[in-house]
Amino acid sequence: MATLLGSESSCTGGKRRNCNNNIVTKFTASKITGQGYSRGTQLPGGLLQERDKRAKWNGIPTLLQKLYESSHPNSDLSHAHNFLKVLSSHLSMEAMSFVTEDRKTAQESTFPNTYTFDLFGGVDLLVEILMRPTLTMQKKKPKMNDDLVKDCLSVLYNCCICTEGVTKSLAARDDFVLFLFTLMTNKKTFLQTATLIEDILGVKKEMIQLEGIPNLSGLVQSFDQQQLANFCRILSVTISEPDVGNDDKHTLLAKNAQQKRNASPSRAEVNQVTLLNIPGFIERLCKLATRKVSEATGANFLQELEDWYTWLDNALVLDALMQMATEDAEQSSTESSDESSLATSPLRHRLPQSMKIVHEIMYKVEVLYVLCVLLMGRQRNQVHKMLAEFRLIPGLNNLFDKLIWRKYTASNHVVHGQNENCDCSPEISFKIQFLRLLQSFSDHHENKYLLLNSQELNELSAISMKANIPEVEALVNTDRSLVCDGKKGLLTRLLAVMKREPPDSSFRFWQARAVESFLRGATSYADQMFLLKRGLLEHILFCIIDSGCTSRDVLQSYFDLLGELMKFNIDAFKRFNKYVNTPEKFQTFLTQINSSLVDSNMLVRCIVLSLDRFESQTEDVKVVEVLSECCLLSYMARVENRLSFLFRLITIINVQTLTQENVSCLNTSLVILMLARRKAKLPFYLNALREKEYAEKYPGCLLNNFHNLLRFWQRHYLNKDKDSTCLENSSCIPFSYWKETVSVLLGSDRTSLCAIASYIDEPFMDLDRDLLED
Repeated sequence: MATLLGSESSCTGGKRRNCNNNIVTKFTASKITGQGYSRGTQLPGGLLQERDKRAKWNGIPTLLQKLYESSHPNSDLSHAHNFLKVLSSHLSMEAMSFVTEDRKTAQESTFPNTYTFDLFGGVDLLVEILMRPTLTMQKKKPKMNDDLVKDCLSVLYNCCICTEGVTKSLAARDDFVLFLFTLMTNKKTFLQTATLIEDILGVKKEMIQLEGIPNLSGLVQSFDQQQLANFCRILSVTISEPDVGNDDKHTLLAKNAQQKRNASPSRAEVNQVTLLNIPGFIERLCKLATRKVSEATGANFLQELEDWYTWLDNALVLDALMQMATEDAEQSSTESSDESSLATSPLRHRLPQSMKIVHEIMYKVEVLYVLCVLLMGRQRNQVHKMLAEFRLIPGLNNLFDKLIWRKYTASNHVVHGQNENCDCSPEISFKIQFLRLLQSFSDHHENKYLLLNSQELNELSAISMKANIPEVEALVNTDRSLVCDGKKGLLTRLLAVMKREPPDSSFRFWQARAVESFLRGATSYADQMFLLKRGLLEHILFCIIDSGCTSRDVLQSYFDLLGELMKFNIDAFKRFNKYVNTPEKFQTFLTQINSSLVDSNMLVRCIVLSLDRFESQTEDVKVVEVLSECCLLSYMARVENRLSFLFRLITIINVQTLTQENVSCLNTSLVILMLARRKAKLPFYLNALREKEYAEKYPGCLLNNFHNLLRFWQRHYLNKDKDSTCLENSSCIPFSYWKETVSVLLGSDRTSLCAIASYIDEPFMDLDRDLLED
C-alpha cells in the first residue's frame, strides 16, 4: 500500500496524508462491505488530480472518470476507446513482466497501476461496458466495435493475472461468465475471450454447467479447428472432477462417504453428456488430434524449441503471435482441417518452424486430454465406438514417428515427475497425454486390438492356433478396416521407444501403464506371447535388476506390467529363469519386491495364482520341468514365504489409510487365503497369523485390523459391479468365491476354525469396533 500512497506531504503535516489514506481506505473498505465509494467517478475530479502525483496513481483514477463519462448508453464509444487505450498502455507492461518473470505472486506493490485500476472501479466499469448491449430493450442489439471489445477483454485479463482477487470476483458473476461465451462467436475477439474464460473457470468455486451456455451446440459448430482446439482448454476445466487436494480425502472410506452424499451425477459428468450430444464434436476432435504438422528440420531443432518455450510461458503469447501470422492474409471463415489456410501468410513464414510445431503440440495436448477424460467417464462405450469409427488410433499411429516420438533424447525429459498437471514443456505434456490416452483406450476394452495392424492381428491368431486354444472373442470381432496401417501398429511402436528410454525417465512409468492396460482383464495367452516374442520380459527384468532404476513410480509400473505378462504363462516363467540365472540376480529381484509391497503386491499375486494353476497341471511335462527349475516358483512354493508376504500385506494397511493405490494389498492377501481355503489350509494360515501376533507381543492387533479391513471390503465391493468384475477377471476366481471367503472369515461363530474371531482371545476382541460406524 505504501507504494500507492507515496511519500509524506510537506504541506499541513499529516492532514493531507490522512486524506490520501482515507481515499484508498474507503475504496478498499467498500470492496469488502459493499457500502460507500465503489469507483473513482464518485469523487470530485479536482480532488483526484490533486492527490494523483503524491499517491503515484499515474492519472489512472482521472482516466477512469473520463472513460465512465464517455461510455454512457447511446454515446460515441470512440472517445471511450481512446481513454481505454491510454489506460491499457499503463497496464500492459505490468502484465508482460508478470508473464515473462516466472509468474510471481501478484502483489499490489509489484503492479501498482493494475492495482489502482481495480481499486478505483476499473474492472467493474469494463464489465458494464461489455455487457451494456445485453441490457437494452431494443430488438436489434447494438453492436460494439470489435477492437473496443478486444481491448476491454485484454485489460480484464491483465488485471486477473496481476491483481489478486480480480479473477475470483469475476468468477462469482455467473451472468458475466455466461455472457463471455457469447463473445466467442466473433473470431476477432475469440482469443481474448477464451483466455479470460480459462482463467476465470480455473478459480470458480462451482463448476459451470455447459448446458446453461446459450446455444452451445451452435457455438461449437461455428468454431474453426483452431478455435475448437483453444476451446478444449476451457472444456478441460468443465469435464474433470475437481481435485480434492487433501490426501485423507483420497481414502476409499472418504470417497465412499462422498458417493453416498452425492448419489446423482456430478456437474462434470453432466457436462460430459452435454458435449457428447453436440453433433460432430468427437469427430472434429479426432481430426484435430491426428492432423499432420510440418516436419522440423535442422540439428538445432530441439534447442530452438526449448528456447522459444522459455519465453512463451503460456498459450496467450503464442496464440497472439500465431493470430498475427494469420491476420495479414484474411481468409474466409470456412473451416480447414490442415494448415493450408495459413500457408499464404507472409508473417507465418517468418515464424520459426519450431514455433509452429509447439503451437500444434499445445493444441493436441488439450484435445487428447478432453478425449482421455471422456474415455474414463460413464459414457465410455459410446466414446469408444466413436473414436474407433473416426480412426483416432490409426491417425495417431501415423503421427508417432514424425511428431509424437521424434528420434532424439534430452536430459530434461528424465527429471519430469508423473503428475500430469505439472508445469512442463509442451513436448513432455504431449507425450504423457498421448500415453494416458492409450492407457484409457486399452483398459478392459475389446477395442484394444485396434492398436495393432492386420499382420499383427494375424500373428495373434497364429499363436492361438499353435497353442491349440480358441481365439479371444474380441480379436475375432475386431473390424480390420479400423486397425493401424503401415508396417507396425501403435503398440509395437510404443514397445520400441520404451526399450530406448533412459532408466529413470518418467516416460517409462506412462509407457508401462499403457502396455499393461493392453494386457489387463481376462488373461490372454496370445497377447502375452505377442509381447514376450518382442523381448518385453527381458527388458522389464533389466530395468528392475540391472539398470539401477530407483524411481518407485517406474518400478511399480514395471512390477504391475510384469505380473500381467507372466500370469498363468509357463513360457514367461521359463524366460524369467533364463534371465535371472544367478543367486545374486534373484536376490536383487527379491530385494526390489520387498522394498515396497504396496508397489509390488500385484506381481506377488500373479506368482501365487500362477503357482496354484501350475500345481494342478502336473500331467504337462513342460510345466513339471519349469516348476522344478524356476527359482521364483520354488521360492513362492515354500509356505513360510507366503506367510511372510501375507503378514506384511495385512500390516501395511488399515481402513483409515486405504486408497485406490494400496487396496490391492488387501485383495492380494485375500487371494493367498482363498487359495489356502481351496486346499483346506485356511485354519493353518489363521493360526500362523495368531502366533505371529504373540511373537511380536501385539496380541489381537493384526487379526482385528484384518477383520476391520474385511468388513470394509464387503461395503466397498458388494456395491461396485465394475470392481468385482475386475477382481474376477484378473484372478480367474469367481467373485462368488471372493464373497463367500470373506463371509467365512468374518463369521461370528468362535468355534469355526475358518473364522478370524476364533483366533482372537476374548480380552483383545474388537479393539477398533467403531472404525466403520457411520
